[in-house]
Amino acid sequence: MNTEKIKVRITESGKVIEVVVLNKRADRIEVVIGEGVHNVRCEMVPTRNSLAYVGKAMGREIVYERSRDQVQADIKRVDPNLYNSKRR
Repeated sequence: MNTEKIKVRITESGKVIEVVVLNKRADRIEVVIGEGVHNVRCEMVPTRNSLAYVGKAMGREIVYERSRDQVQADIKRVDPNLYNSKRR
């Protein structure tokens, strides 16, 4: 199993951390911060201008600095047949 990791920035301290992606869609990214029993789940949604994704984990704001279009392109690159299904 290949786990995807992304780098997010904590706005309060400016520190960049690496988090594990649980689910990645253009309208929402679910990530896990930490490992083992001390992990925290966080749901990140696009900003109003769609230039970044933001979420809150334990009262701290985190930011993934990629636009919605860039994330959609990443999803298509990984699985190009995901949205090309045909009904029968």
